[in-house]
Amino acid sequence: MNQQQWLDWLNESLKDGRLDDHERRELQTSLVDAGLSDDDRAYLRNQSFKLAQQTIQEGAEALSVLRWLERVVKVLDNTRTSAIAEVATSWFSPGRACASGIIEQLRQARSKVDICVFTIADDELTKHILAAHERGVKVRVITDNDKLNDAGSDIDFLAGKGVQVKIDTTPYHMHHKFAIFDGTRLINGSFNWTRSASKYNQEDITLTDDRRFLTAFEQQFDALWQRFPCHQPH
Repeated sequence: MNQQQWLDWLNESLKDGRLDDHERRELQTSLVDAGLSDDDRAYLRNQSFKLAQQTIQEGAEALSVLRWLERVVKVLDNTRTSAIAEVATSWFSPGRACASGIIEQLRQARSKVDICVFTIADDELTKHILAAHERGVKVRVITDNDKLNDAGSDIDFLAGKGVQVKIDTTPYHMHHKFAIFDGTRLINGSFNWTRSASKYNQEDITLTDDRRFLTAFEQQFDALWQRFPCHQPH
């Protein structure tokens, strides 16, 4: 919902001077899903106070309106807590910590995995990508054409197994290294999905379920997915 829709919703709930448990949960879910910013939250709080004052001036029972206002403010405060990530973990290489973190998320995936990485050339990671695909998870991969034919690249293999793959065929690089799991967890960092990144490189990735980041990365993935062509395996 946009700001006007939120205000309309508040006006409607204020007609009976109540904000029951169902309405409260509905409002909080809507605000959390929208990635409410601090400015949005402040705006809605101010507008709620104005609505309450106006309604009391028009003759409404003050105690009832104040109870409504108290519940609205509590919902707004709860959205700040809900926006804080419950999952926040970082891994570093050299070592298998980064790869192991990715593998664990691939194992947990139940509905979809969107992978947007410069290159995939780690057989262990590829095995778990394919395993997710074969158990019915919708797997989509975006990668770069310059790394497609590198020795050890697993992109063609994955495409041949039916994984959806799109390739940046421009003269420039699709240099992202992120993945989204079930639309609820994001991995992002410098780590390429290769054996050398684990064995030799100083790399990092971070796992989070913070909706503010998830929304931005989901939008970026969808934009690139629309832009790039499908890859047909050799």
